[in-house]
Amino acid sequence: MKLPRRQLLRLVAGVLAMPALSRIASAQAYPTRPVRFIVGWPAGGTTDIATRLIAQWLSERLGQPFVVENRPGAASNIATEAVVRASADGYTLLAVTGTNTVNATLYDKLSFNFIRDIATIAGILRSPLVLEVHPTVPVNSVPEFVAYVKASPGKVSLASFGAGTTSHVAGELFKMMTGVHMLHVPYRGSAPMVTDLVGGQVPAAFDNLPASIEFIRSGKLRPLAVTSAMRSQMLPNIPAMGEFLSGFEASAWNAVGVPAGTPAEIVDKLNTEINAGLADPKIKARIADLGATVLAGSPAEVGKLIAEETEKWAKVIRTANLKPE
Repeated sequence: MKLPRRQLLRLVAGVLAMPALSRIASAQAYPTRPVRFIVGWPAGGTTDIATRLIAQWLSERLGQPFVVENRPGAASNIATEAVVRASADGYTLLAVTGTNTVNATLYDKLSFNFIRDIATIAGILRSPLVLEVHPTVPVNSVPEFVAYVKASPGKVSLASFGAGTTSHVAGELFKMMTGVHMLHVPYRGSAPMVTDLVGGQVPAAFDNLPASIEFIRSGKLRPLAVTSAMRSQMLPNIPAMGEFLSGFEASAWNAVGVPAGTPAEIVDKLNTEINAGLADPKIKARIADLGATVLAGSPAEVGKLIAEETEKWAKVIRTANLKPE
């Protein structure tokens, strides 16, 4: 039997539409099982706190557990590789940080290309770093700290929460702009670094403000400057580094990514739900209490931030000739 041309075209159109309808139906049903949220840092740091905050929100909104898995090591490359290799189905998420943009240039032999292999879903928060010292260090300002270090070149340590992290490259930028020579002491995350800093095992560090804010408030650490372009509302009496070093800016931020190729409908759904969480007064208050600001936006807007940060830190890495430690 020969079908009329109009009826044949309708059948063909229906067949062609079936994959799209299937994807939309899948996205509407998503998630139907627990979702893994992989964090490349130890528990207790800013990234871990921010991720758990959003994971709890998504669990409540979408009716399935969003389970946080901490996989620290290799400046978050271990966690990133695990997500890159996961199925692009929305059931494996990555806690993205500024360190991912540093690693893109610092490491020559990564098994993945971050910008190509990870699709951005949404941002979570953004915060300044803070240059802080143990109270026994006899300085109260950035100029005093620079003079103190120059008096003992190569003998004063500067800790970071990992080789190749935002903390590390911020320290390298500081050394370049001030001409000081300091010994870099990398840790496997912010939490263990702050433990040693509070204990006096290291004298100074660049840390995420949210991870150090309570120790600063209690007087266990002394802040010298925040690294945002403007002063932080959480520490209004502490100067911005740019007040001493023109153009100095470094911030830590957290976002959410998935393997490239994850259906756009799932990406959009997660983006909508995460941004709804960031607009929730309780979550906004919690992020503000950490000393950070909400980083809401579309996947494209957060992707633009990642591209800009990658280019910025590539210049520092090449100028300082940094290599993985």
